[in-house]
Amino acid sequence: MVKKKRFRYIAEMARKVRAYQELKSRPRESQRFALDYETMRRPLTGKMLPVLAWQDVRRENHLFSLLAGMTLFGVGRLFTRKSWLEDHTEPSYWQITKVKVDYTSENMDHGKAWGLLTYKGKQETEVKELEKVMYHDWRLIPKHEEQQFKDAKPLPEPPVRYVPYPPLLRAMLFAQQKKTYGSVLADEPALPLKREVVLNRDYFRRREQERQREEGTPV
Repeated sequence: MVKKKRFRYIAEMARKVRAYQELKSRPRESQRFALDYETMRRPLTGKMLPVLAWQDVRRENHLFSLLAGMTLFGVGRLFTRKSWLEDHTEPSYWQITKVKVDYTSENMDHGKAWGLLTYKGKQETEVKELEKVMYHDWRLIPKHEEQQFKDAKPLPEPPVRYVPYPPLLRAMLFAQQKKTYGSVLADEPALPLKREVVLNRDYFRRREQERQREEGTPV
């Protein structure tokens, strides 16, 4: 008869206490992302920011430094990023729906935020947590420009011109390349969906002339 394992209540309670103490001793985001603007180092870890980010750190703001000075912490307002404005012609922005502020931070400029993302003119319906809120490239969209961002339409997607090879044909093509060149080429082969050559009589006549020119005239 198998002896039933006895549940150890005290050990389980001790495990929960240790997990709770570990959770409480974990550094807060205000401590993790604190920054010395003179040395550009994180005091907690001692790591230095990349040199390319120094200019944005001195000129731009992270998200919660903007939210901290706004009514209702910016709920309902639109925010974009400098990198999005530089990289995309279509509007990309977040509409804030919920903010959870870390009140233990000195200026209440740390925490978490949720909202609706519109990326390259395509709006998502699911509320998500904002990422990279501590990056120094966030910008508030003025109210008189909000409707312009909302009315912008995404650019039509370009038509698909190429598709990947089927697995068997792809393996056969790689084997042929390895046999011919001794190694597999780096470019991934793709099949064109639109035939660029018109298959008429002139096309086959030229092919036949080229073949005869390569083989030569029989004696």
